[in-house]
Amino acid sequence: MRNLLDFDFDSAHIWHPYTSMPRSLPVFGVHSAKGCELELVDGRKLVDGTSSWWACVHGYAHPEILTAMEKQLHQLSHVMFGGITHEPAIELCKKLIAMTCEPLTKVFLCDSGSISVEVAIKMALQYWQGQSLQGKSWQGQSSQEQIAHQELPLKQRILTVKKGYHGDTFAAMSVCDPEGGMHTMFGDAVTKQSFVPAPQTAFGEALQADDLTAMRDILSINHHEIAAVIIEPIMQGAGGMRFYSADYLVGLRALCDEFDVLLILDEIATGFGRTGKLFAYEHANITPDILCLGKALTGGYISLAATLCTDNVAQGISQSPAGVFMHGPTFMGNPLACAAACASVDLINRNEWQAQVAAIEQQMRLELKDAINLPSVKDVRVLGAVGVLEMHEPVNTAELQQQFVDLGVWVRPFANLIYIMPPYVISPAQLSQLTRAMKLVATSIKASSACAEPQLISHG
Repeated sequence: MRNLLDFDFDSAHIWHPYTSMPRSLPVFGVHSAKGCELELVDGRKLVDGTSSWWACVHGYAHPEILTAMEKQLHQLSHVMFGGITHEPAIELCKKLIAMTCEPLTKVFLCDSGSISVEVAIKMALQYWQGQSLQGKSWQGQSSQEQIAHQELPLKQRILTVKKGYHGDTFAAMSVCDPEGGMHTMFGDAVTKQSFVPAPQTAFGEALQADDLTAMRDILSINHHEIAAVIIEPIMQGAGGMRFYSADYLVGLRALCDEFDVLLILDEIATGFGRTGKLFAYEHANITPDILCLGKALTGGYISLAATLCTDNVAQGISQSPAGVFMHGPTFMGNPLACAAACASVDLINRNEWQAQVAAIEQQMRLELKDAINLPSVKDVRVLGAVGVLEMHEPVNTAELQQQFVDLGVWVRPFANLIYIMPPYVISPAQLSQLTRAMKLVATSIKASSACAEPQLISHG
């Protein structure tokens, strides 16, 4: 038996995500991980149903990623990216440009998914600063309006949909759901953005006639103030694991073109195969002006994200007052992270994920469909390697977490959702263990298991 962790110290001094220090939630000590299993310090093994917050798509201790990181660690673990470049960064950016849609030709390497969103918003704002200096007018302004504005107004606002989640840093929080998002507690310190209702047409269905009406209305009136629209394509993640119609994205792209507004797609959760396509925007066959990537980029082995943009966006930024893009974190382009990402992307490029995700989707559809008959379950949704049981009421995360561990799986519910996003390499038997556990726990939910306190949107 291994020595147990110092849980008392952890509880007294270490702040875990979305928890209270005086009343910390129970934590489970992990000693090691391999494949799709987490091994606890007491020797128990848990099948991981979350891919460690949706990132470890290749499983744990993958030999090719470990080898790449070990080699890089001995050669160059870190070096500043200002005035310096290195092979892992160059190779990674080549791979990202090759695998994403053709207009995306410029890559900014970021520390995390939230920072990728921060960078995307900065890019959009600086782009329009450059356009303003060039004297570009916006469609819909009359000649009298242009004369009245001797200097064209800067587009300084971001437009997005409700039920979205884009990260926990300040600019990212500003485009999270305006009613359930955590930023509501920070008041005027968070930039006020513009919101329209979330897409209502379900994935696979033809677009409802009025689903884009609010988006069109606000763009037609305020396009001269709006720098960009940001949205999670196809799947709204932490805002409710909602899958919406690809036709919505088609219409949104057309509206952005019509009203001269940039389109930012946040593929941090959906990118690299999670929804059944390499990138979720492929369901709609559209291209963004700016693209955010993260999570599975490194296979979940180390933090790294990327923000890609078009030549046009890059040119506009160069014409802004600063003349350069104003962002440069200390660990930007970290060689160790880039090496891990190169290995992860190489695994993705073998295209084994396509059959893996298709098999996961088929099995989850089969094994979860009868959960809709449970009294506590409101809806059952499956798309790609995402399986969701939506409950009628918010759940008690700590209580349900213990039940899942007792069943030998790691599933972390949040809000009113019990969901899994397993590694692509999961076996059918392991996946069945997860789906059985989801239904057993859902069956056990009674009024006492519900969480009466309002919950802010986060990913758990």
